[in-house]
Amino acid sequence: MGAMNTKPWLLFVLFYYRACFSFSIAGDSLSAGHSLSFSKRETLLSQGGTFELGFFKPGTSSNIYLGIWYKRFVPKEVVWVANRENPLPDPSSSRLELSEDGNLLLLEGSSNIQVWSTNLTHRLSNSTEAVLGDDGNFVLRERSNPSSIYWESFDHPTDTWLPGAKLGIDKVTGKPQQLISWKNSEDPAPGVFSYGLDPNGRDQYILEWNRSQIFWRTGLWDGLSFSIFLR
Repeated sequence: MGAMNTKPWLLFVLFYYRACFSFSIAGDSLSAGHSLSFSKRETLLSQGGTFELGFFKPGTSSNIYLGIWYKRFVPKEVVWVANRENPLPDPSSSRLELSEDGNLLLLEGSSNIQVWSTNLTHRLSNSTEAVLGDDGNFVLRERSNPSSIYWESFDHPTDTWLPGAKLGIDKVTGKPQQLISWKNSEDPAPGVFSYGLDPNGRDQYILEWNRSQIFWRTGLWDGLSFSIFLR
């Protein structure tokens, strides 16, 4: 009898949890004219269920960001943040949208304030789609030709170097791409440590403090390995 009497309470708790914390998943892709809404707790989930993209709060912070994290990790392990320097001021009306010109836009408020964008200057076809891959890469690509990629998050890393990603020279700016630490565990804004190719053109990776003082280096690449490592 005791067990039967607890079942209604258990059902109530489960219903309350789902009502307060449930979210909807819009598959692994966005097509032109569609969006992900913060208010509806919508996310994208990679096809194999490894990565998830959506809105999140780091730690106990009240700030909202758009990011990618490992789906099955607890606590949440964020690997990429779109608006790391610009948290959403009014998250209740915020959304990620794939516009008709092919750009991804992070918009806030009824006035559609643009917080972040992929900022592609040439207009893309209306068959462009944004897809979250099982490697954690979020890409803008041609639906009919998936190998035709216009933009990818792997080219704009934050603080995490995922398997399959390359850390080299930015195709647009010509400057070395960098991994930059979070300011702290509750603020993904750029912190004091950075890692990337030597900006002076030497074939080595360097870890810098405050983007000015070399903290560690791999040593020069000799075609087989970096000189700091023994073969």
